[in-house]
Amino acid sequence: MARGKAKEEGSWKKFIWNSEKKEFLGRTGGSWFKILLFYVIFYGCLAGIFIGTIQVMLLTISEFKPTYQDRVAPPGLTQVPQIQKTEISFRPNDPKSYEAYVLNIIRFLEKYKDLAQKDEIVFEDCGSVPSEYKDRGGYDSDPGQRKVCRFKLEWLGNCSGLNDDSYGYREGKPCVIIKLNRVLGFKPKPPKNESSDTPATLKYNPHVLPVQCTGKRDEDKDKVGNVEYFGLGGYPGFPLQYYPYYGKLLQPKYLQPLLAVQFTNLTMDTEIRIECKAYGENIRYSEKDRFQGRFDVKIEVKS
Repeated sequence: MARGKAKEEGSWKKFIWNSEKKEFLGRTGGSWFKILLFYVIFYGCLAGIFIGTIQVMLLTISEFKPTYQDRVAPPGLTQVPQIQKTEISFRPNDPKSYEAYVLNIIRFLEKYKDLAQKDEIVFEDCGSVPSEYKDRGGYDSDPGQRKVCRFKLEWLGNCSGLNDDSYGYREGKPCVIIKLNRVLGFKPKPPKNESSDTPATLKYNPHVLPVQCTGKRDEDKDKVGNVEYFGLGGYPGFPLQYYPYYGKLLQPKYLQPLLAVQFTNLTMDTEIRIECKAYGENIRYSEKDRFQGRFDVKIEVKS
């Protein structure tokens, strides 16, 4: 029994190091060198193929614009103040009840102040009336950063904060700022004429993507009351000269055009569901994404 164990132990030791044949784990030094050299060359070739493939792929990709955008959804429509559950509820005689909404709007509009748009190298005036798209060249770095159109707060009228620092909330006439989310290279296409999908109540302009806010349900429509729109040129929508957007690398200080909506005669002590909707040939709506091309918000003005 002891001899068997000794023999077995000796065979393992001999396998690990055979002093007679100079073998380690059954291979000589030359054999180990050859197999290591093979695997170094083999995995080196694999790494070279992988790196080469990545480099070729990178040559086809631009850092300024995605190569393929055919599956990018149309931009979403969102509002400021941005609140949880998209519900606005306040009492006009209680500043604390609407303080968060007002602060949210103030923070958002900081970059739209005149002082923030003074740099002539970055910003330019694109007119005070809606006009055609502003083509700023290709999506590459050759001309450097592109200029950005200025957007003046005064165009937001009663909702600019210049004359009313409560944005209408103190008087029970809340303002909501509407913006179209950025999509690189997207050019919104307004309805072709007034007889299309554009609501007849909206002021039509071929260079404006129109937006309308109404009661979402039938029982809400009569409770919304009067709705006032404040935008560039007095049009209820987004002017085309602010498009297309060239991305953060080429337009790091890009300003989206804004539309301010003020509800001046909401039914008091009633939760009203309001839907704001953009209209255009390339604006789509989705039941899965309630912000795609539209949004709805609940507003309650308490007495």
